[in-house]
Amino acid sequence: MKNIKIFILLLVLSFCACSSNKAAVPVKEEFIVSLDSRQVELGVIEGQLHTTPLLPMLKKSGITVIYFPEEDAVCLRYKMELYTFHQFWSYSGREEFLKALEKYNKDFTDRNLKKGGARKSKRSYGTVEGYLIWQLAAITIRARANVNLEMGYAFAQRSPYFTINQREAEFEHAFDRSNNRTSSQIPIYFTRAQAAELAALFDPDLLSTILPEPIRRIEPTDVDYDEY
Repeated sequence: MKNIKIFILLLVLSFCACSSNKAAVPVKEEFIVSLDSRQVELGVIEGQLHTTPLLPMLKKSGITVIYFPEEDAVCLRYKMELYTFHQFWSYSGREEFLKALEKYNKDFTDRNLKKGGARKSKRSYGTVEGYLIWQLAAITIRARANVNLEMGYAFAQRSPYFTINQREAEFEHAFDRSNNRTSSQIPIYFTRAQAAELAALFDPDLLSTILPEPIRRIEPTDVDYDEY
């Protein structure tokens, strides 16, 4: 009888310990942004996009950078094949971007960039979780989902570019499966000057001073590639 009581006591203590450990595990907060939140346009930068996903040629494209103060999110808004994409970066994601760009610039200077193996090199500087909203037109379904954003580099037209590789995102409609959507994988290519402009708009000191009016607009440049 005594042994049974000891066994029951140990079992209860073990259960309490497990419950305590589970409670101590922090719950990851999901990164979500609403287009209805207050937003401040920071500027328009440039990057390169594929003319279509099936063609390797790159085309310079304007990318509008917008700050959402309530969510502390920075949005890259761009168009691709009639779709409008809103690619959101959290605070931690922007910090990782700045570190990744620093590594890329060092590899560029040291000539450590390797041609070939683009699938691997496009994620060589890490991956962060972002948030994506995409829509074909104002009257169509506005799809939204968390998305992995890979940072790395790739050679295109014999020149190296720093890349943000936006992976596929899955939107599941709450009531109608026919309205489910899957976004395409889209890489964005930046010269070092273009990436530096984006890094300047990711700067936490700049974002901490945001006012409800545009801060700056970056003029287009004539440099479309980096000599390597």
